[in-house]
Amino acid sequence: MSPRTGNTGPLGVAMIGYAFMGKAHSNAWRNVAGFFDVPAVQQKVLVGRDATAVAEAAGKYGWAESATDWRSVISRDDIDIVDICAPGWMHAEIAVAALEAGKHVLVEKPLANTLSEAGLMAGAAAKARAAGIQSMVGFNYRRVPALALARKLIAEGRVGTVRHVRAAYLQDWLTDPQAPMTWRLRKETAGSGALGDIASHAVDQVLFLLGDQVTEVSGRLRTFVDRRPGPDGPEDVTVDDAAWATLSLASGAIASVEASRVATGRKNSLTIEIYGDKGAILFDLENLNELRFLDATAPAREQGYRRILVTEPDHPYLQAWWPQGHIIGWEHTFTHQIRDFLTAIQDGTEPSPSFEEGLNVQYILDAVEESAAARSTLIKLPAEGA
Repeated sequence: MSPRTGNTGPLGVAMIGYAFMGKAHSNAWRNVAGFFDVPAVQQKVLVGRDATAVAEAAGKYGWAESATDWRSVISRDDIDIVDICAPGWMHAEIAVAALEAGKHVLVEKPLANTLSEAGLMAGAAAKARAAGIQSMVGFNYRRVPALALARKLIAEGRVGTVRHVRAAYLQDWLTDPQAPMTWRLRKETAGSGALGDIASHAVDQVLFLLGDQVTEVSGRLRTFVDRRPGPDGPEDVTVDDAAWATLSLASGAIASVEASRVATGRKNSLTIEIYGDKGAILFDLENLNELRFLDATAPAREQGYRRILVTEPDHPYLQAWWPQGHIIGWEHTFTHQIRDFLTAIQDGTEPSPSFEEGLNVQYILDAVEESAAARSTLIKLPAEGA
């Protein structure tokens, strides 16, 4: 179950980062064993740079202790799992060090800020896997029960041959030009803007739902507000506000992907449309418990989208939660993610999405940037992201 020799007790978890994602992950670690049959865990230590703030967060989120030096934490014998919720520029160094120290690693998406960093992480993960050490990327929307159901319906042929897909992830938290600078708006710390932050989710959903491979990419990026208020005066924004991409898939399908952090009125909207020759599927994150399905093989007079309320015990993940009809929320996706990760550790199987799958998404994001810079060049991707 664990690389720690002779360990028969709970798996010790260390988490690095305690802001937005740290809070979501902490909630999942705290609750997963109360709903799913998984190996026992202990929230050992929460790591952050500000000693006072991380200590306060540790107390609120259920961690036994806090620390400011992640290097000393990953060397501890009582730590079996390292969960990385730090900004993207820190992912590669921490993940590689943790894997080399024999720790299972979960890292938030995107895998890294650059293609080269992602490649290093995938290489370290492959080497560690040979020693029974598992790793996974946190694309939590794979764990939305409605989307997990959509994947099953597609795999079962219910929509037939998929012809095209539309995926749009839209937010508006940067609509105001006076919104202040953050690390997410600097290329050296964030890697990219809407592209890596939220388009990565949309791209991963295309791959996840269809079980397909992207072969060609055409992309556009745009920064609508190029200077924002900083602590010492105006600063240049060095990442994109919005991204668009057209993806050609190995199956012959075409996917369009759109992401924006300046889409006025959209708070956290992920919509996915899948069109096949025998049916279609619609999903909207703002109605997380619902899936719309159209069976085009039915007589024309009976056709139309039907609403599937994804709350039944035989729907993905729902057997662990509430009676039928009782909805779940966004935070449950992280609990499902931890459940799947712990199950993989227990069974000695490779969890998904793997670092290699995260690297494949990184290839696609990199190709979007390359295409945008070249202005209309079609970028061909290597087979399987190799």
